[in-house]
Amino acid sequence: ASLLLSLNLHAVQLITPKEAQLPAASGALNTRGIARGPGIKVISPDPAAADIKSPFDLKVQFESRGGNKIDPAAVKLTYLKATAVDLTPRLKGAITETGIDFSKAEVPPGEHAVKITVKDVEGRETNTVLNLIVTK
Repeated sequence: ASLLLSLNLHAVQLITPKEAQLPAASGALNTRGIARGPGIKVISPDPAAADIKSPFDLKVQFESRGGNKIDPAAVKLTYLKATAVDLTPRLKGAITETGIDFSKAEVPPGEHAVKITVKDVEGRETNTVLNLIVTK
C-alpha cells in the first residue's frame, strides 16, 4: 500500500491545455435525484470562489449513507467536454473511501466542468459537477 502513496512535491497536470481546448459538452447533464446515494462535499477549492489560482489542492469529502461504505474503485472524475476525458487514472492514489485528497492540481486558465461520480458498496450512485474558473 505504501507504493501507492506518493508525495506530490510538484504540481501534477490534472487537465492539460490540449484537453482544455476541446469543444464544450452539449446538452443537459443528467444527474440522478435519488437522495440515498453517498454525499459529495467539495472542500477545496472553495466552490464559491470566483477565481481559482492553479495549482490548487483538490479536496473532496464523501459521506456514506445508511452505514454503506463508499467503493473507492467506483469513484470517477470526468472532464465534461464534447468527448469526455476520464481524469480518474490521474487521481488514483488520491482516492479513498472517505474522499479525494490531491495536492497541487495543475489546470490551465479558463472554465472547466468536472463531474464527480461516487458509488457505495450497494451500488447507489451520486453525481456532482465541480465548476472551476481558473485564472492565471
